[in-house]
Amino acid sequence: MIPQSSNDLLSDFEEAVEQPTKNYKLHVDKNRIAGFIDEIEALKQAIFLMLSIERYDHIIYSWNFGVEFKDLFGQPVAFVLPEIKRRIAECLLQDDRIQEVDNFVFETQKGKVHVMFTVHSIYGDFESEKEVDY
Repeated sequence: MIPQSSNDLLSDFEEAVEQPTKNYKLHVDKNRIAGFIDEIEALKQAIFLMLSIERYDHIIYSWNFGVEFKDLFGQPVAFVLPEIKRRIAECLLQDDRIQEVDNFVFETQKGKVHVMFTVHSIYGDFESEKEVDY
């Protein structure tokens, strides 16, 4: 006899439920955690963390988390600028809340690149930035 199953269980898994984004608020300048943040502020904090963690360097993080900037050190500016753009977009688009990253603006000076860009998310658009050594 072959067991028969009903489709009742499948109906429980068909609808994806959006998880809340509430998180602890990090005060980087004071080295402490105080309070909570949600939605766009939580996303801004997540972006800060994603762009501050070098991918593959820490076993506590998934290989999908972080960005690869370390190997850009010593490379020519003509190579570095498009790579930074690609790597930031690749890093941030891992997050389901981020729909697009564009409007990159670069300022270079003495081995550093200051990057400003626009993040289009499900909560709205906002500007973000990162400084990268090359």
